[in-house]
Amino acid sequence: MNTQEQLKKAVGEKAATFVKDGMKVGLGSGSTVYWLVRALGERIEQEGIQIEGIPSSIQTGAWAKEFGVPLTNFAETKELDVTIDGSDEVDPDFQLIKGGGAALFREKIIAQAAEKLIIIVDESKMVDHLGAYALPVEILPFAWERTAHEIEKLDCVPVLRLKDGEPLVTDNGNYIVDCPFERIEDPADLDWKIQAIAGVVETGLFIDMADTVIIGSSEGVKIKDK
Repeated sequence: MNTQEQLKKAVGEKAATFVKDGMKVGLGSGSTVYWLVRALGERIEQEGIQIEGIPSSIQTGAWAKEFGVPLTNFAETKELDVTIDGSDEVDPDFQLIKGGGAALFREKIIAQAAEKLIIIVDESKMVDHLGAYALPVEILPFAWERTAHEIEKLDCVPVLRLKDGEPLVTDNGNYIVDCPFERIEDPADLDWKIQAIAGVVETGLFIDMADTVIIGSSEGVKIKDK
């Protein structure tokens, strides 16, 4: 296991300790969340805690099944106690860019449903300004070229995300365009402008949503609260 993977494991396991018996938990997506779900499965087996999760992706749902984490859905519960998820960038104000795993739409739903949003990252994801990581935007396949053209007017050149030479299709049946803004001065304003474009399903900007960030660093695991 390389150093970065060790950091992901450490923060995933630390985040699992924030989950208490009886909680409804939003389970994010990505390689760091893998370690969270695995750790939750171990707590269920060893401590007998009773929790239920709602996954943000098909992959996370498969991990939950593998590690014995019971799942529920929004037909059964409308609110979550906590959502734990990764991020591609976190700025000093806890504004986020997410969507590297193409699950941003469902991730935002479970984030909004939670009383508390905990973000788990390694130290490389902490940045001074958002934007070095190209902003993912989920868009409808219909007339996607037109939607991308409108986004381009905001001073970036959107790139359609591909998989095996074909457009990547999200769990919701949509496309992703990655938008290299380089430096985002006003994340909330940019989010509002993109959301106003017909054909946009959701952006990877998570504005004023994160409450706690757990960071894996060379000096150990650090916890920052907003």
